[in-house]
Amino acid sequence: MSDLPFWAQGLAIVVLLLISAFFSMSETSLMAVNRYKMRHLAAQGRRGARQVIRLLGRTDQLLASILLGNNLINAALTTLITVMTIQAFGNEDSVLAVATAIAAGLLIIFGEILPKTFGAKRAEAASMVTSYGLIPIIALLRPFVWILNGLISGLMRLLRVSSEASNSEGMTTAELRTAVLESAAFIPSQHRNILLNLFDLEDLRVDDVMVSRGRIEALDLDDDEASLIEQLSTCFHNNIPVYRGELNQVVGMLHVRKAIALLAHDDFTKERLIEVLTPSYFAPSGTKLFSQLTQFQSNRQQLALVVDEYGEIEGLVTLQDIIEELVGEFSGQNPARQGRPFQWGEDGTIVVDGTCLVRDINRRLGLSLPVDGPKTLNGLILEQLQEIPDANLSLKIGDTPLEIIQIQDRMIRRVLLHRPPVASEPEAEQAGEH
Repeated sequence: MSDLPFWAQGLAIVVLLLISAFFSMSETSLMAVNRYKMRHLAAQGRRGARQVIRLLGRTDQLLASILLGNNLINAALTTLITVMTIQAFGNEDSVLAVATAIAAGLLIIFGEILPKTFGAKRAEAASMVTSYGLIPIIALLRPFVWILNGLISGLMRLLRVSSEASNSEGMTTAELRTAVLESAAFIPSQHRNILLNLFDLEDLRVDDVMVSRGRIEALDLDDDEASLIEQLSTCFHNNIPVYRGELNQVVGMLHVRKAIALLAHDDFTKERLIEVLTPSYFAPSGTKLFSQLTQFQSNRQQLALVVDEYGEIEGLVTLQDIIEELVGEFSGQNPARQGRPFQWGEDGTIVVDGTCLVRDINRRLGLSLPVDGPKTLNGLILEQLQEIPDANLSLKIGDTPLEIIQIQDRMIRRVLLHRPPVASEPEAEQAGEH
């Protein structure tokens, strides 16, 4: 080495420093790269992406080769700088200290910090570029890496630590949710909300979105034909249950168009009405929404009556209810909804039907009423009171003041909600837009 001219030794230092930077940038970029994006680029035919996936498939060989090569280069660089310094200034302790400081400074700045920072910020491009140089280096160092890995495996066994690497690269639901939340710059807000709602679908049950029993529109065959015709003339649903005497005695489901056809041909009788009914479809209470969605798909159904363990009807769930949990509510054709917007009044109050779902009230009004118990507002209030009130009264659930204003048939029919003082104005405006 001492026979080389000074300029050649300086050039060798620059080359060794570049190789050290290459190893450092390779290690950081490959560990920081998004593997899922690499798989996407590889599927599009990017050769560099395919090589990155190949390298990451054997992380033990990759890291061992990078660390081995980097340490050899750093050792050679330190030795060369020390030799050059001794040649120039003599073999003194102070000279050796200066040589060590120079070597450490060059390695820290140009061999570690700078290339690793660049590799972390440009992980995708850096990993694909460095993969072309790493593949032949790994092949060259394979015998040495094999020996090192054997020694390491032996030491791991002595320490009773498993040396088997986990091949699980999947993401949990929580990790996927975090990834979606952090992708605001790449995914439109509406699409992002749909993805987040999809994650929630597995935790929700039909009880959370169903129309409660008290709000089901149905035909009673015990009524006279004139009453049935009048009810059909004002019906705004496509399919409604038909029962006899009591809702649990469901006879079948009626497609309203078929009833209209009977009326158009003056052929409407209870007997003819029963003939055009279709069998009812039932769903057990507690069924997960995603499972119910697949059931609707496999059975080609769009509506199910939700029943409890005793066969009592608790509510009604439709395919539209589940889809609205994903994409948001559709503009309904219910004239009652159109005439009475579900939003806070100017005085900070709103009158709500006692049969409304608590979860729906929370979502529309920005409240935080408990949803882990009763599903309807009536049930929630009765749970708090532990009895059916005889007269109108006021109470507070959580931070929300409520006032019962109508009780009928042992049920709380209408409730006046007061907006909590902590509810901010933007939240109220957002709730009104829904």
